[in-house]
Amino acid sequence: MSTWVNIKRVARYGLIGFMRNGFVSLAAVLIMTITLFVLAAVIIFGAALQTTLASLTEKVDVTVYFMTSATEEQISEIRNSLEALPEVASVAYTSREEALTAFRERHKNDQLTIQALDELEENPLGASLGIRAKETSQYESIAAFLESRQEAGSGAGAVIDKVNFYQNKAAIDRLTSIIQTSKRVGYVIAFVLALCTLLIAFNTIRLAIYTARDEIGVMNIVGAGRWYVRGPFMVAGVLYGVVSGLLVLLLLYPLTLWLGPGSERFLEAFNVYNYYIGSFFFLFVIVVGTGVALGALSSFLAVRRYLRT
Repeated sequence: MSTWVNIKRVARYGLIGFMRNGFVSLAAVLIMTITLFVLAAVIIFGAALQTTLASLTEKVDVTVYFMTSATEEQISEIRNSLEALPEVASVAYTSREEALTAFRERHKNDQLTIQALDELEENPLGASLGIRAKETSQYESIAAFLESRQEAGSGAGAVIDKVNFYQNKAAIDRLTSIIQTSKRVGYVIAFVLALCTLLIAFNTIRLAIYTARDEIGVMNIVGAGRWYVRGPFMVAGVLYGVVSGLLVLLLLYPLTLWLGPGSERFLEAFNVYNYYIGSFFFLFVIVVGTGVALGALSSFLAVRRYLRT
C-alpha cells in the first residue's frame, strides 16, 4: 500500500510541476509536437510512396510485340518457350484483332486517328504477349531471354518486333530512388528535430529543478527517497511526450480528412485519411511512444546531471 501511495504522490507532484511551469512546459511541448509531426509525416509519406510503387509494379510486365507477318504457330512457339521458364507466372495473348479493338477504344475521342486508321486497308497492329513474372527481380532475365531470341533472327524469334520492359524498368528504378532519398531526408530532419527536442526538454527540466530547489532541499533534510525526489521530474518529462503525441494525432485527423480525396485522385491507390484511420494504432504507438521516450530520456539526463540526491 505504501508503494502505491508513493507512486500516486510522485505522479501528482509531476503533474503539478508540469502545470506550474506553464510557459516553459508549453515551449517543450511545442517543439516536441513539431518533431513528432515530422516523424508522422515521414511515415505517412513513405507509406504513400510504397503503395504507389507497389501499384506501379503490379502494372509492369514484359510485353513482346510481334510483326504483322507473324503466324499463330510462331507466336505459340514463343509462348510455349516462355511458359516453360521457371520465372514466368503467366502469359497473356492478345491477338491482332483484340489489339485493334483496344486501340480504337483508347482513341475513340480522337477522330483524326480513327479516320487515319479507317483509311488503311489492313490492320497495322501485330499480336503481343504480356508476361508476368513470379518476382519483380525476374523480369530482366525474361526480357533478356526474349531479346536473345530476337537477336538470333531465326525461327520464331525472327518475328519479334519489340520488347518493352526496359522503358518500364527505368521508371520503376527512378521511383524507387525517389522513395529511398525522400525517406532518408525525412528521417534526417526528424533526427535533427529530435535532438532539438531533447535539448529544450532537458533545459526545461533543469529550470524546473532550479525552481523547486528549496522544496528539494527540504525533502533531502527529512530523508525523502531518491526516486521520490527525482520521480516528479521524470513524470513531467513523460507528460511532455504524451501531450505532444496526442496533439499530433489530433492535428492529423482534420488534416488527413482534408487531404484524403486529393491524395486518392493524385496517387490513385492511396488515400491518406483511410491510411490514418486504418493505421491509427500503429501511428499511436510510434508517435506517442517516441514522445514518451524523448521526454523520459531528456528528464533522466537532466535529473542525473543537475539533481544530486
